[in-house]
Amino acid sequence: MSDPENTLIMTLESGDVIINLRPDLAPGHVDHIKALAREGFYDGVVFHRVIPGFMAQGGDPTGTGMGGSDKPNLKAEFSKEPHVRGVCSMARSSNPNSANSQFFICFDDARFLDSQYTVWGSVESGMEHIDALPKGEPPRAPGKIVSMKVAADA
Repeated sequence: MSDPENTLIMTLESGDVIINLRPDLAPGHVDHIKALAREGFYDGVVFHRVIPGFMAQGGDPTGTGMGGSDKPNLKAEFSKEPHVRGVCSMARSSNPNSANSQFFICFDDARFLDSQYTVWGSVESGMEHIDALPKGEPPRAPGKIVSMKVAADA
């Protein structure tokens, strides 16, 4: 890991997923996610929407896809960065400036999302743990984030 301050360690039940943060693409989103991780916001939160060949979505404390944090929503930081396997991007409603705490990790190419969702990171290692998450919308027994920490604090 090159920069511990811009690396997340997301521990799932099956093992660690190391995510390189991209403040060069989305500085506001990266700061927001690090703040939430440092508060323990993501600890125990499930992946409530896991679609094979597409993506795994989590980050909603209610587990329904309708919740978020008590922090204000984020202004979109769209980029040309492609949505490909391992890319971490923010979920949002139809309002481009509605991202809050929910995010998704792409299983495969999802280039139709390019320039419409904010890419904030990519999986460096542990993608096999994302691949192994229970599938469904929602999964019958959803996989959960045991903990999410900034590597500099771990």
